[in-house]
Amino acid sequence: MATNAEPEPSSPSAAVSASDSENRMVLSAAGRPVPRKLSEVIEDLIAGFHERPVTLREVIVVLQGRAYTLLMLLLSLPFLLPVPLPGLSTLLGLVIAAIALRLVLGQKPWLPARLLDRELPPKFFPSLLAGARRVLRFLEVMLKPRILWLTNSPLLLRFHALVILLASLVLLLPLPPGTNFPPALCIVIMAGGLLERDGRFILGGYLALAFNGAFFTLLAVYGRRLAEWAWSLFPA
Repeated sequence: MATNAEPEPSSPSAAVSASDSENRMVLSAAGRPVPRKLSEVIEDLIAGFHERPVTLREVIVVLQGRAYTLLMLLLSLPFLLPVPLPGLSTLLGLVIAAIALRLVLGQKPWLPARLLDRELPPKFFPSLLAGARRVLRFLEVMLKPRILWLTNSPLLLRFHALVILLASLVLLLPLPPGTNFPPALCIVIMAGGLLERDGRFILGGYLALAFNGAFFTLLAVYGRRLAEWAWSLFPA
């Protein structure tokens, strides 16, 4: 999926991280650069931003060519973990939604400077992404190019981005604890499929969106009844 030019490094450390990442890039037999593994990207983020606040601009520099799609995947991972995100859940959902909206409109991904320069707290990536290593290893093993016609059409790519946009809008809603998991999983599946041009994962993203629709419909219909029943168990 096309992306716009990466932001310039806002600090020397970010520039060093990007330079080191480029030096570790390997070439295929055809002489083309081979994208780094997800686990390598995560290790770079954990090592580079372990003790200090980090901005999204610096993260995008480290992520390089597939920055914005990778960023959507990485920012949705914390929602899959039983970790509180005080003050951050809205920001993460907003960033994902902003990127996905641009893709739906057929435009290159872009984020306003206000979001790019917003600082995430120290140890954000070490504490949250370290817990997601199992998810990333699973993706690393399972993702591979297949059913390529699903990723060859710009029109289809816009529909795929729409799935991510709808799921990210759910993340912005004031929902009960734990209900962010289904939409976040949908984003991870679809973004992973787009990253590696994996048609099976892309189809899985649509299935995940359908599951979200059914889940939240049932939650809306029966959630209140369940709450009233639970309340009745504790008479005044």
